[in-house]
Amino acid sequence: MSVFGLFDFYAPLALLLLLLIPVWWVWRRRRRKDAIVFSRTAVLAAGPSTGKWIPKAIFALRNIALFAFVIALARPRAGAHKETLTREGINIVITIDLSSSMLAQDFRPRNRLEVAKEKVRDFISRRTSDRIGIVAFAGEALTQVPLTTDYPVVMQAVANLTAGQLVDGTAIGTAIATAANRLRDAPGKSKVMILLTDGISNMGDVDPLTAAKAAAAYGIRIYAIGVGSVGMAPVPIGRGPEGLRFAYQPVQIDDALLANLSTMSGGRYFRARDAAALQNIVQQIDLLERTPVRSSTVVRFRELFRWPLIVGLLALIAELGLVAWKSPLP
Repeated sequence: MSVFGLFDFYAPLALLLLLLIPVWWVWRRRRRKDAIVFSRTAVLAAGPSTGKWIPKAIFALRNIALFAFVIALARPRAGAHKETLTREGINIVITIDLSSSMLAQDFRPRNRLEVAKEKVRDFISRRTSDRIGIVAFAGEALTQVPLTTDYPVVMQAVANLTAGQLVDGTAIGTAIATAANRLRDAPGKSKVMILLTDGISNMGDVDPLTAAKAAAAYGIRIYAIGVGSVGMAPVPIGRGPEGLRFAYQPVQIDDALLANLSTMSGGRYFRARDAAALQNIVQQIDLLERTPVRSSTVVRFRELFRWPLIVGLLALIAELGLVAWKSPLP
């Protein structure tokens, strides 16, 4: 119910109570012979001229209070505007290998880790309201950021990832188990793990295939990315006076294992042999994991019931104060 297009009422049927106010006064007048029973002594005490307005004032204040309370009950509101609410249910944990071999410089002019971090940040920047988490692993696994929609925090966490901050090695099974623990109780049905690694699982107490099987049981899809070129690559073998020392060594990535654990969880395995390939893979995953958007349009209002409620309370207080002021002491 709109009034001059300025505001409307959430419960317009409550306005029917306004019709009961005059009915109530008529019934009360017939029953008590007067609209308001007021102390004759109070009127006389107020003087022959000043007391005449008091019953009229009380009558007016009481009507104002009743009218205002009914208006408040009908809940006037204004400022209607439409809002589209979007609910997206994908939960994504990005699991990044921080072993020393990720410093290999076959993704020139930078190493594997720096390129992987750049592409991960690019992937995150294209998400809208999906929940993102970060797990880093080497010989052990550690959650860097739990699932969140605070993308600046996630971006900063990715930027801060460095090789050497964890025990060296490649514990793929532990990494999958850690990420799965973050995803299994996440809200929504869509749960995705992106696993970036460049090595062969050689540490950890959890078998990678066992961890992937458990993740699949929770409905988690694993997209594994093998990061590294084919053949020989300059891999760090130690530190010298001028920093890391590199030597060309064979690139060893367990493609069969990564493909197997991806397939068994309903995901896919990709091999990124250079920066361009890694960029293309991240874009493919982005397309595969388009969030199912469920939108609903709601109308927001500015509630105005407080104002008639305040007016009604002030009128009621004024009426009671007037009665107390003019009534004689017992």
